Parts: sequence; structure tokens; C-alpha cells
Amino acid sequence: MTEVATTRRSRITPEREAELYSAVLDLLREVGYDALTMDAVAARTRSSKATLYRQWGGKPELVAKAVRHNKPGGSLSDIDTGTLKGDLHALTLRSDDCQMEQNSALMRGLAMAIHDNPDLLKALQEHLIEPELAEFHRVLKRAVDRGEVHADNPAAEYMMHMMIGAFAARTLLDEQSPTQSFLLSYIDAVVLPALGAPTT
Repeated sequence: MTEVATTRRSRITPEREAELYSAVLDLLREVGYDALTMDAVAARTRSSKATLYRQWGGKPELVAKAVRHNKPGGSLSDIDTGTLKGDLHALTLRSDDCQMEQNSALMRGLAMAIHDNPDLLKALQEHLIEPELAEFHRVLKRAVDRGEVHADNPAAEYMMHMMIGAFAARTLLDEQSPTQSFLLSYIDAVVLPALGAPTT
């Protein structure tokens, strides 16, 4: 199994893979998940459909990996400012308001699509949600180790829920896309106090 996975990954260069992922996201924004086809991806990227299936297995995994690869804000794994507030602020500041607006629209479309596509939900959980949860848990553990957050704080289990909730609720309640200033204020007013972490 490892040999197969290695062979699959080695067929496409990282640069080419990034081009493919970018094209997949462009198509997603244009036509939505349900109307996106592997034929369309192959045509847009001048690839063979056989190569796409060999590399990714199908549309759900290709889309999930594209979202993960191009996720605005990058990874939490290389952020360590010394405080929980600093880490969450640094993550937020990695995405400008335009990126947040694009990402918000994309995630709304995918959130609708997962109701009728369990394979997409499974792929997103594997390639996006679970890695994100693991990263947030590492950031939170550092905060606990520093004494910023009590290990038994019941809100700790819901930190990612709070972050995602702010992102989604901004559109639903305020009819606006999330912005840096909104999310930074939300972190200071809601997330940090709930965790008992310093806000200054």
C-alpha cells in the first residue's frame, strides 16, 4: 500500500499539483460541487482523466485535498507566538479580507454539498477537519502547558466550534463576509474569555 501511495504521489510534481488544486477550486466556485466533473478538471488542467483518478481516486478526495492545500491562513503547526491570543491572532492575520470572502463562499457551497454526498463529507473529515482539529489541539495544549488555560476548562473542547461558528455566523446573521477585524474582536471577546485565557 505504501509503495502504491508513493508511486501515485511521485507522478505529479508539487508545482503541477498546486496548479491542479487551484484549477479545481476555480471550477468549484464557478459551477459548484455537484456540477464539477473529472472531465471538466481534466480539460481545465490539460490532464488525462486517468491520471486524475490514479492520483486521487475520485472527485471527493480531489476536492478535499484541493481545499486543504489552498486553505487560506496556512497551517497552525508553524505558529508559536508564546501566547494563545498571539497564536490565534497570527492565524487570523494570514488571510486577508478578500481571501476570507472567497473561502467563506466556497465552504458554504461545500457545506450544502455534503448533505447529498457522504463520500465528500468523509474526504473533508479526513483531509481537512481532522488535521485542523489536531492542530488546534496542539495549540491549546501549549496554552495549557504555559498555564494560560486550565486543563479541565469545559470550553476547551469547543474552541474549534467557536472559531468555525464565528466564521459561519458572520454571513448568516450579519449578511457580511468574515473580516480580520471581526474575527480578531471575536477571539478577544468570546474565545479567550471562554477559555479563561489572557486577553491582553
